[in-house]
Amino acid sequence: MTTPRTLTLLKRAADGIERQTPAHRDRAIDGLRALALLAVPTGHWLLGGFTLDSDGGLHNASPLSSFGGLAPASWVLQMLGIFFLVGGYASALSFRRHQGSAGAWLKGRIVRLGRPVLGVTAVWALAAPVLYAAGVPEATLRTGATLVIQPLWFVGVYVVITALTPYCVRAAGRLGGWAAAPLLVSVAVVDFLRYGPLAGSVPGWVSLLNILPGWLFAYQLGVSWGEGRIGRRGGWLLLAGGTLLFAALLAVFHYPASMVGVPGAARTNSHPPSLLVLALAAGQSGAAILLRDRLARLLARPALWAPVVVINLCAMTILCWHQTAMLAAAVPGSFLGELAGLTTAPDSLGWIAARLAWMPVFAVLLVGIARYAKRFESPAREARTAPAVRRTVAGLLAAGFAVFALGLA
Repeated sequence: MTTPRTLTLLKRAADGIERQTPAHRDRAIDGLRALALLAVPTGHWLLGGFTLDSDGGLHNASPLSSFGGLAPASWVLQMLGIFFLVGGYASALSFRRHQGSAGAWLKGRIVRLGRPVLGVTAVWALAAPVLYAAGVPEATLRTGATLVIQPLWFVGVYVVITALTPYCVRAAGRLGGWAAAPLLVSVAVVDFLRYGPLAGSVPGWVSLLNILPGWLFAYQLGVSWGEGRIGRRGGWLLLAGGTLLFAALLAVFHYPASMVGVPGAARTNSHPPSLLVLALAAGQSGAAILLRDRLARLLARPALWAPVVVINLCAMTILCWHQTAMLAAAVPGSFLGELAGLTTAPDSLGWIAARLAWMPVFAVLLVGIARYAKRFESPAREARTAPAVRRTVAGLLAAGFAVFALGLA
């Protein structure tokens, strides 16, 4: 129960954050980023589960395999389109303000993204042998390693896309919001090749051609928005066009309904992104553009703005460590046997109810982990002071863990 003293302390903290916020801060963009960030652990915790084998090992499973009706939840929780949108918006403003070379600007952003990734993989590389010696089955360790690595693909893609910011800015200057249209067409062509009448003769690697334009689409929209080339009319066009395209792809062209991969399914929308992902991103982007002013007014309240600031300050910590938080509950639980919603197969409505009850536990564990893991998200200046030997050892540990996680060792 929240006491009056606790409420007073929280109010003081919120007021302190409010006083330290610059007047020019774009609260709506930070709010959208925080929303997209929270969707990542929520989606992974709700739509990911485990099964327990006879030796006590954990294996990945998903309730989507048994409950196709959960697919609409993935439409809400798949908010990478918003993440890339606000990333493009913020990068456009940052690139315009920076002094010095584009290479120096990019290096600073890469360091800020890379250090938390290096931290989580190095820690897991050290922890895995200790856990194995403590009796954790190898199957569980491989499952855990896969889950930890799984969300980190985003960082690599984001770095490549961020490197293209100067070109995106120039494209926005020439074409405005329409600069994203060729990317959508490119994905549509690849989808036609891999799903159309010629699909049987098209090699599997063709789908990989969608990775860059698929995720660059929303980023380019964000750059154009940041450059002032998309307004409310563009927002309505994106919302209506994206919604109509999304509906047509589901109803007419029979795209899979889930926005995330379903174990055993022949097709997936996310890896690499299909046209359905871009349709959803377009609709979400349009809604974000139209709701920006309203969201900014809402976040003018200190009590709502404070958690947004905290989430943004811990962005990479949340992304890198949220799966570890779930594993921090599931691995000890596996020694106790089948625990509903944690180590039982996600094949019943009871599992869904039990998993919802477990999610606050995962959140508390993530907060506890973040208290220590946040150091990996320190400013770039602090990162450069780390000894070269330490950085080299961390890199080698991270590489070794990646090899293990990808099943190469």
